[in-house]
Amino acid sequence: MARPKVAYFYDADVGNFHYGPGHPMKPHRLALTHNLVLQYNLWSKMEIYRPYRATPEDIGRFHSTDYVNFLQRVTPDNYKSFGAYLQKFNVGDDCPVFEGIYDFCSIYTGASLEGAVKLNNNQCDVAINWAGGLHHAKKFEASGFCYVNDIVIAILELLKYHSRVLYIDIDIHHGDGVEEAFYTTDRVMTVSFHKYGGHFFPGTGDMYEVGADRGRYYSLNVPLKDGIDDDGYLALFKPVIREVIAKYDPKAVVLQCGADSLGCDRLGCFNLSIAAHGACVDFVKAFNLPTLVLGGGGYTIRNVARCWTHETGILLGEDLPDDLPYNDYFQYFKPDFKLHPNTRTAVENGNTPEYLQELLAHTMENLRQLDSAPSVMMQHVPPDFLIAAPPDAEYDDPDERDPQSHKDRRREAGQELYDGEHDHERD
Repeated sequence: MARPKVAYFYDADVGNFHYGPGHPMKPHRLALTHNLVLQYNLWSKMEIYRPYRATPEDIGRFHSTDYVNFLQRVTPDNYKSFGAYLQKFNVGDDCPVFEGIYDFCSIYTGASLEGAVKLNNNQCDVAINWAGGLHHAKKFEASGFCYVNDIVIAILELLKYHSRVLYIDIDIHHGDGVEEAFYTTDRVMTVSFHKYGGHFFPGTGDMYEVGADRGRYYSLNVPLKDGIDDDGYLALFKPVIREVIAKYDPKAVVLQCGADSLGCDRLGCFNLSIAAHGACVDFVKAFNLPTLVLGGGGYTIRNVARCWTHETGILLGEDLPDDLPYNDYFQYFKPDFKLHPNTRTAVENGNTPEYLQELLAHTMENLRQLDSAPSVMMQHVPPDFLIAAPPDAEYDDPDERDPQSHKDRRREAGQELYDGEHDHERD
């Protein structure tokens, strides 16, 4: 089978943002991931883009105007002057005000949007944005380290061209922000596999949350207990996703690959290996649907980088060596310097065979309630949010010889990436 055409989005600035001392969310994990992707030579097998930066209007397609205005204006120096707005918008401990907060949101949201546009226009088969996948943000507020819900905004873009979009979430936390946004529609089906119970954040995602009105039974939740292992997870994931795709017949997929579902995660309590996490990605890829692949949670950053690099390889059809190539962050990966370290923990598996069987039976019963794939009336397709020239082009300095907007539109000639055994430039 031919290798899918993959578009990969990365902005070098995204790893420089910092939530604050002691905060578990580390955007620096994106720099580690990208460096591994480069050192494994995956860059030569896909198209890499510095992404578009989302405007306030883009973000306002889902979020309220006053919330977007707040994100643009608030800084660590002036946040005290916002008083009650901090509480109103749920900004504080989990979602702190940090330097460049709006720029950070603009980068990861713009990348997800641009990925959706490229999928809509058949410019790629798979679009990857490891900076995205911030699934907790709500229309009027931040939540769970997430400020802007890039997933919802990207799905809204996909819906212009695709009658049905399937959202799959393998983060350890319930994808509540995405589910809530599409809870009453049948044009988006949300499927979330997550830890539930014991006051685990966000406290939603029970198997009985199934959607409402036209969206009834189009929200599917698979609530898991501590310590789920590879075999148990895949024994649920594969039959559920197979049946979802058979019944719903999606025309595009958004896959959120939160890496906090791995064993040894700083905030997690599962026992998944990187191989099993990647097997979920490989399973979804095999359906050959236009797919937007996003990051999400993940707080043991060396394992996040390993996981997302492995999954980039899977999406490209590349089998990566277990020995990590030397890279700028090599010491982060000691003592084993492997792509697949042992991630098993002492957390006891609370998911008994009986519980998993009952959960699978209940999930399949919910799927039986679905009608055949819902249809959509013909309608006018709004224009793409991206205009022909990047927004920053109009601000180019006419005296600058080679502005950034020109560089971003340049592409490498195919022969530049030749790496065969007769390459005369090989060492």
